[in-house]
Amino acid sequence: MIERTLGEWLAYLEQLHPSAIDMGLERSQQVASRMGLGKPAPRVITVTGTNGKGSTCAFVASLLRAQGLSVGVYNSPHLLRYNERVQVNGVEATDAELCEAFAAVEAGRGDTSLTYFEMGTLAAFWLFQHASLDAVVLEVGLGGRLDTVNVVDADMALVTSIGVDHADYLGDTRESVAFEKAGIFRQGAPALCGDLNPPQPLLDKARELNCPFFLRGRDFDLGITDHNWQWRGLDAQGRVVELHDLPLLDLPMENAALALQAYLLLGLPWADAHIIAALKATRVVGRLDRRQFDWQGKRLNLLLDVGHNPHAAEYLARRLASRPPAGKRLAVFGLLADKDLDGVVGELSASVQHWAVAPLDSPRARPVADLHAALHNLGASVTSYDSVAAALEGQCALATSDDEILLFGSFYCVAEALEWLARRSTEEAANGIAG
Repeated sequence: MIERTLGEWLAYLEQLHPSAIDMGLERSQQVASRMGLGKPAPRVITVTGTNGKGSTCAFVASLLRAQGLSVGVYNSPHLLRYNERVQVNGVEATDAELCEAFAAVEAGRGDTSLTYFEMGTLAAFWLFQHASLDAVVLEVGLGGRLDTVNVVDADMALVTSIGVDHADYLGDTRESVAFEKAGIFRQGAPALCGDLNPPQPLLDKARELNCPFFLRGRDFDLGITDHNWQWRGLDAQGRVVELHDLPLLDLPMENAALALQAYLLLGLPWADAHIIAALKATRVVGRLDRRQFDWQGKRLNLLLDVGHNPHAAEYLARRLASRPPAGKRLAVFGLLADKDLDGVVGELSASVQHWAVAPLDSPRARPVADLHAALHNLGASVTSYDSVAAALEGQCALATSDDEILLFGSFYCVAEALEWLARRSTEEAANGIAG
């Protein structure tokens, strides 16, 4: 076996299959069977949805770990390092662990061609199976029914929200998307939905499989005020459980509510103090992610968010309206070409006083001229830049300590901002030492 670095493995995976996305479970099922990959932990919780999957997975994992359980989490995509995708008890898999897992999948696949995502998912399952975990939380990559994560039978299936995205693969209606997402439901296993208006195919699948079905607004719900939030849900015996005066969270409390209902159904100890502490401690890089940093003698406020479709933009607009800055809100924005540009900027145009737009470091990036034109047509104040870093620096020059810089639109956009922040931190540390 050739020894490869993680970077070499990832480059190899990218050219292994003729197409980047090739929906279907047959190839992954064959390889998983050859590798002896079964259920990766006694409890498997699978999460799908148009938006909110990452934060819901994080909340569920935090609640489980607060009870001393050993928990694996599989997410995608990553922002800066592939290692972010596979975590055990909050710790990212090391390069060596991932290389060993990729080697195991490579040996097991024989002449079966696998996509980058299929190889990565099976590698995660292999790592989890060897870690003797109590539970795993799996984030669906695309859709649900034909996503590689669905090779594993979920003990509990969570659907966060249902909107139209990835229409080429999931269809261009909420009904077609719901059908694909309901594919993670299993016979008799609990299914939970955080969408207040689930399309009929989701309800039909839950009924067909005799799933105990828990719907937000009916079986569990939340209420948010300016100072706190409340939650109620149903346990497995149908008894009402409530939490009052919960502290407001930066991450979406709607997703915390869904995670709380999932946790309640697992029948684990329920202690208000431990639950509240677990929710407060939950963080997801790049999702309603507030930062402060120094720029030319100013202390500036930055909000990072990977929202990149109209559904996410509408939610982001509501959160922004609930927490206005003392001064202006300045945006840095980039988007991929396959996203609904008009839908995204239309939701947020009223929340931002000045926009800086930039191309992303991806062949799939939307041309900056398109971004500029869409905002100009809405009457927005907008400036174009050659890169996300340049756009961010342009807004930093304009901003005061009372303003907020909102950087959003794509994982690529947030990743470039995180790299920019890391470079600044490194330079500041070097200058401090030099000084």
